[in-house]
Amino acid sequence: MADYEQLDTPSVVLRADLQRLFDSLHARGYETIAPRVENGAIIYDEVTSVDALPAGWTDEQEGGFYRLEGRDDGALFGYTVGPQSWKRYLSPPIRRLWQARKNGDGFEIVHEDAPTPHYALIGVRACELHAIHHLDDVYLGGSTIDADYQQRREAAFIVAVNCGKAGNTCFCASLGTGPAVGPGYDLALTELVTEREHAFVVTVGSERGADVLADVPHRPAAPGEIDLAEAIVAEAARHMGRTLETTGLKELLYRSFEHPHWDEVAERCLTCGNCTMVCPTCFCFTVEDTTDLTGQSAERWRRADSCFTTAFTFITSGSQRASAKARYRQWLTHKLATWQDQFDSLGCVGCGRCITWCPVGIDLTAEVAALRAEEIGQPQPEAVLEMA
Repeated sequence: MADYEQLDTPSVVLRADLQRLFDSLHARGYETIAPRVENGAIIYDEVTSVDALPAGWTDEQEGGFYRLEGRDDGALFGYTVGPQSWKRYLSPPIRRLWQARKNGDGFEIVHEDAPTPHYALIGVRACELHAIHHLDDVYLGGSTIDADYQQRREAAFIVAVNCGKAGNTCFCASLGTGPAVGPGYDLALTELVTEREHAFVVTVGSERGADVLADVPHRPAAPGEIDLAEAIVAEAARHMGRTLETTGLKELLYRSFEHPHWDEVAERCLTCGNCTMVCPTCFCFTVEDTTDLTGQSAERWRRADSCFTTAFTFITSGSQRASAKARYRQWLTHKLATWQDQFDSLGCVGCGRCITWCPVGIDLTAEVAALRAEEIGQPQPEAVLEMA
């Protein structure tokens, strides 16, 4: 994904003209996916009208706690993140890999020429944009390319949104993944709600972003509007609900493989897998082969999986991570340590979803802090190699 050098002054689009952005994307064949409210949460779904966005809603989040609350300024993006991530549109949780039908004494593959969906992802936060880049590393960065992901990714149009509010479980500022969006977007918005007007400061990140913006009424942003947009994001950075110290983090976790604190976490962990399901970077999956009752058709499906299930590491001798301790340790150590060995980055983007949606409120940042405060034990390279 080539980055586009922004040379022009940021523009301003009024709230009253934002529907033209949706219309322009629709005219180019994009299906617009954006936030909306459903069942007491903000989710991502097909949205064709700006009026369906979560205007006047914000979220309150804490460990094991999520609630929507009203706000009186009518902001469209006045929340942080909900339980869903954009990966469900780039790497669907359930996907058929192939289908075969019986033909005489053998089988023949049924070729499916389904068109690649063209999604316009509207409302992508800085942490989520970083998460998409992490998925690029996983699916596109190695010797084997995931063709379906590649096609969906190249077809996607990204409208990012700078955060004007930090959540109680957010810690993106600690990781350098937010709250200001980085490269990789087509258009980026910063919402300004003042007594005078409701508008968006817009920056262009690609040629196709510039083409779409040309269809939307806009004007150059005044210096005061640019300053206000930057101040809003800076204020969000100052109010992060959590922090995560990353210095020596990989080495800390490797040294702590047999730390007794893992037993304390295991007493609380339900191994429900919620943290992996809401995480925007977790990519584990399983493959299932099925046949119909007549034996005439066979299919292979890829389904999202979680390292918190006993079946995930099941071999003939049983599950290799039978305890809650082993499974939580694997997840956290992979996310913050072995991921660095694989992809030269942390596997966490600081969105805080795993904290919010853990039924018992286990806090990744608190667990790391506890390991730092009580560090004992010695490096165990054989155990680390076995986990990787």
